[in-house]
Amino acid sequence: MSNHKRISDFEEKRKHLKNLSDEELKARFWALGEQIVEPLLEMGRTYTSPSIERSILLRMGFSSIEATKIVSETITRGLMGKGAGHIVYRLSKEKGLTIREAGLELYENEMWDEVVALFKEADKNETVESK
Repeated sequence: MSNHKRISDFEEKRKHLKNLSDEELKARFWALGEQIVEPLLEMGRTYTSPSIERSILLRMGFSSIEATKIVSETITRGLMGKGAGHIVYRLSKEKGLTIREAGLELYENEMWDEVVALFKEADKNETVESK
């Protein structure tokens, strides 16, 4: 492909962007980025498994034994769709704990009632907002 051909291709492809300001280009970039990422986020919310959740907890610094028990308790309480890592993260933020401390509380079968209540409240707020 000749240099002239590439330049003319570039000019043709940028016509719809040519008159946009830097701020408009930046907004367009982020809007397109969101369009690309949204299906990935949706897949992450929809398609999880115990092994994926254990893997996430391992990357958060928990041992295999700790991760397995936290995931098992997450499943028992019907919260798998929330994600075990997300549960640990939210609990840490709500209670002012480190992620490690929050996870160990759950590992020791502590604070699960708070977790269930936290996510029930979040679900209730989502339902109200969508109406």
